[in-house]
Amino acid sequence: MEKTKLEIPPFSSYQKYIIVLLALLQFTVILDFMVISPLGDILMKKLDMTTANFGLTVSAYAFSAGISGLLAAGFADKFDRKKLLIFFYTGFIIGTVCCALATNYALLLAARIVTGLFGGVIGSVSLAIVTDLFVIHQRGRVMGFIQMAFASSQILGIPLGIYFANHWGWHSSFLMIAGLGILILVTIVIKMKPVVKHLELQSDKSPFLHLWHTLSNKDYQVGFMAIAFLSIGGFMLQPFGSAFLVNNIKISQLDLPMVFFYTGLSVLFIMPIIGKLSDKVNKFWLFTAGSLLTIVIIIIYTNLGPVPLWQIVGLTMIMFMGIMSRMVPATTLNTGIPEMKDRGAYMSITSSMQQIAGGIAAVCAGLIVHQETKTSPLENYDILGYVISVVSLFSIFFIWRVNQLVKSKEKALAVKN
Repeated sequence: MEKTKLEIPPFSSYQKYIIVLLALLQFTVILDFMVISPLGDILMKKLDMTTANFGLTVSAYAFSAGISGLLAAGFADKFDRKKLLIFFYTGFIIGTVCCALATNYALLLAARIVTGLFGGVIGSVSLAIVTDLFVIHQRGRVMGFIQMAFASSQILGIPLGIYFANHWGWHSSFLMIAGLGILILVTIVIKMKPVVKHLELQSDKSPFLHLWHTLSNKDYQVGFMAIAFLSIGGFMLQPFGSAFLVNNIKISQLDLPMVFFYTGLSVLFIMPIIGKLSDKVNKFWLFTAGSLLTIVIIIIYTNLGPVPLWQIVGLTMIMFMGIMSRMVPATTLNTGIPEMKDRGAYMSITSSMQQIAGGIAAVCAGLIVHQETKTSPLENYDILGYVISVVSLFSIFFIWRVNQLVKSKEKALAVKN
């Protein structure tokens, strides 16, 4: 054990640059997806959308992202990862600008589909780059920092997006994201080195054959299932989070940014700690601890009635600390499954499974939760909490399977060396 700790190499200056760049990139992609929810009330009124229309707008991004992930998987290991990143991030920025220019529900829906088609692949390309440039004993810290983008989007992005929407219209929120994206894109083009080492290992000439070989690999299928169940549990709570706070907990619309801010702050605090722990302790047990904490808090949270603001802020902070404590070890373990020659395809399919599972979760949550009027309390939210808890238990089982596969692979590699 001591020997393993001593062998963990420090980050080079270029690796640190890549971590910051990918974190900023993920910040824009996550913010683009998440800002829709707090803007939901404004969008439904301004564009004359029903709750069903809004639910479809949220799901459309997830489903289109999932489809594009599958379509791109066969090609993901055939090109320089830098070029792939530039291509899909450019499309993502264009889609985001189209969202800002939408004047009705149909145009917004189409713009969200376009944004999802490109944005859905960015995460998988980023993960493939991380897996290529960092050894597995560094990846926990890397994932911890990159997934701080989630917290940053809640601390800075969502409150800022709501502020922009309140002062300059909802269109300005998307323009803000696109503007930041252009700056990041220019930096990628100028500063990032090509990522091409995987090209030396390619054996499948046909992209579709490569996709089929990746999909049919039994070990890889375990990883796909693990991420799918993890995503279903995570996405189910999200679409109706703001509506639950406003209509059930009786939090005012003006206090919502504060809830998002402190929730993000807690995640920002916990992510580096979880990242370091993930490189030092058993990743599966860390994931299990985070999952059990999440289950307990979600059951309490979804059964709440009106409570003081400080109580809901505290519970939400603890809940998201648990949720994010699952993401880092799970994502890090999952990167240990694919061979280098399959990483791009594997990460694309994983991202696709994540997005499709998220879309299914949003649809299922909409079928479970019911609201009589736009201002009445949400019904069956407690049932949603119980369903999420059961799904979380399944995810523990699948991550255990992933952990076993990674350990076997590491042992085989140690014997070979």
